[in-house]
Amino acid sequence: MTKESYEALQEDLKRLIKEERPKVIQDIAEARAHGDLSENAEYDAAKNRQGFIEGRILELGDKLARAYVVDLSNLKPDKVVFGATVTVYDTATEEELTYKIVGEDEADIKQGKISCTSPVGKALIGHKLDDSVRVSVPAGVKEYEIIEIRYE
Repeated sequence: MTKESYEALQEDLKRLIKEERPKVIQDIAEARAHGDLSENAEYDAAKNRQGFIEGRILELGDKLARAYVVDLSNLKPDKVVFGATVTVYDTATEEELTYKIVGEDEADIKQGKISCTSPVGKALIGHKLDDSVRVSVPAGVKEYEIIEIRYE
């Protein structure tokens, strides 16, 4: 996992514990005060929300406990590795595209982050500057030339 993603998960966990959990506890207490719990939609909604929050806290805690944060600061940007930002030239469309190679949980194509397990991510890893890379994607075969590699 990238350092950026690790820190984002930590912030999300803190927010859930310090803000969301106390708020849902308060919502449950208020709903209880309204009387009959068997027909209390507010109570049911608050309990469902509490279950979601507690599940998410457990999930994030587990991810953070098992996370391996990749440190790219000591590497020379001569090869595409996990965490690298790669600019490629698409030979078919003549476009330059920039991708950051990240873990599956971090992938977001709208932000230019692709998973290291995606077809493009897998194909780029291990290649060097000026390499030509052929990638099988659902739309066919793409050919990219690596024009820049950065570690941010």
